[in-house]
Amino acid sequence: MIPTRPRATATAIAVAALLVVPTTAAYAEDSASISGEGSTWAQNAVDLWRRDVAAAPGLTVFYAGVGSAAAVSDLAAERVDFAVTDIPLGDGASTNVPSVPHASVPVVAGGIAFAYDLVVDGRPFRDLRLSGDAVAGIFSGVITRWDDPLLRADNPGVALPAQDITPVVRADAAATSLGLTRWMQSEHSDVWSLGASTVFPAVGPAFRARNGSLGVVGDLAQSYGRGAITYVENASAVGAGLPTAKILNTAGYYVAPTPEAVSIALGGATPDAIGTGVWRHPDARAYPLATVSSAIVPTQPTRVFTAEKGRTLSQFLEHALCRGQQDAAGLGNAPLPLGLVRSAAGVLAAIPGSAGGIDLATCANPTFVPGDSAVDNVLLRSTPMPPDSDKRMPSGSEGSTGTDIDVTVTASDLFQLTAPTATSIDFGDLGRGRDGVARTLGRFTVVDDRNRLAGWSMQITVSDFIGTGDPAPRFSSSALGIDPREVVHHDGVVVASSQEAGRAVYPMTLASAAPGTTTTLEGATFDADLALRVPRDAAVGDYRSTVTLTLIAR
Repeated sequence: MIPTRPRATATAIAVAALLVVPTTAAYAEDSASISGEGSTWAQNAVDLWRRDVAAAPGLTVFYAGVGSAAAVSDLAAERVDFAVTDIPLGDGASTNVPSVPHASVPVVAGGIAFAYDLVVDGRPFRDLRLSGDAVAGIFSGVITRWDDPLLRADNPGVALPAQDITPVVRADAAATSLGLTRWMQSEHSDVWSLGASTVFPAVGPAFRARNGSLGVVGDLAQSYGRGAITYVENASAVGAGLPTAKILNTAGYYVAPTPEAVSIALGGATPDAIGTGVWRHPDARAYPLATVSSAIVPTQPTRVFTAEKGRTLSQFLEHALCRGQQDAAGLGNAPLPLGLVRSAAGVLAAIPGSAGGIDLATCANPTFVPGDSAVDNVLLRSTPMPPDSDKRMPSGSEGSTGTDIDVTVTASDLFQLTAPTATSIDFGDLGRGRDGVARTLGRFTVVDDRNRLAGWSMQITVSDFIGTGDPAPRFSSSALGIDPREVVHHDGVVVASSQEAGRAVYPMTLASAAPGTTTTLEGATFDADLALRVPRDAAVGDYRSTVTLTLIAR
């Protein structure tokens, strides 16, 4: 029997450590604290970087997610030291531009995704493909049904339902509305004629308007969301577990808003603008609706922004653009490519009191290594080309003749997680700020031989370390680093990148399988190396944490 509801199974393992204190400790030099405001979309990334630089080199950075417009206003009034905005300054959509000399530094990248709720042949459909004209047709109210001929052409062989489409748009001012309408105005003006704005225009009664990213994805999660489609930051769609459409790019391929596809498209961006260089990027792997949030920074001292603050700000942004980009994919974002990082180096050097620009030879950004160029770098060398199945078929090429071959495929319908044999892991005695000897989590196996291969994900959750004798002392689960690996490989299974001890973020998706992937009864076997770095301010004592593995069916 094919299950109709997601299934999940979990297993837990205890992790323990004894903390001993060395006689001396090193502390970072005092530095001027800085404060910033801005994008709520960028806040997860900014908060992670703030924690990073607080640990080393000991910088203090405050940030409040008040929204782009309010943050730029406060920067103009010199109430904050920097602002992070999703809306480019000076394009007519931003109102309060700081009067003091300033510059933009791209810091967070992501895709504008099209999340939807659609059932085909009685099952949730997760492989929707849309051309730009189809997107513009839907959001202009021209295309009103899922079985529209243009949508059928994008999805050959799929029995799209004879069902009304419900576009869900933002009711409030939003950067995603601006990004979408600018793209439609520029690239699909023969379909879209309502201009570009942060406020989505009133189109028709079939549309529903909701406030915020949570509002639009929440709409699709309700029972009345069936047949609906919305535009939203890809991170929000991923967090809500919603499928997103593949969008047709200039090269003729339907591409999903993956981190790699977004980063490749942003190789065509200019430092201050997202435009045709991104929307029309010729690479077959590029996702056309890629965008960035930028930090607006002073380039001259003011009555509140001093050289000491400038030094802190330049160090913070250097971390964000280099090592901080390693965390982008895990947050549902995309790492900034070499061209944007290189352009930002000059801006950082111009900040009053700057600690310097960016040394590309030591910058730990995951998209490039020393010696790389804009046309030959790690990102371009490591990202595979899309499959032929995602290439748009020429009109009229669907017909064919041939001989039928019949076969019956059977399956056991087994879906299970086999836990590691060990139920506890002991790191022994550790000193503050020191790494323990690496331990292995132990092998665990996923078997997916279901009748309907809908895909799966395996999530790992780590609780904070809590004192075993006295529950008051504790330290964050981020102290536990993890490096997962696949012991028995199966095509279609993807293993997550490692997380460094002291900087890990949980929960995380440890491994996942795309729809159509089977492990057979052999199963996909994994293991993981664990490393523990105790914080410098932890109290002495015995601690315990619980690691939980959860297998989730799609």
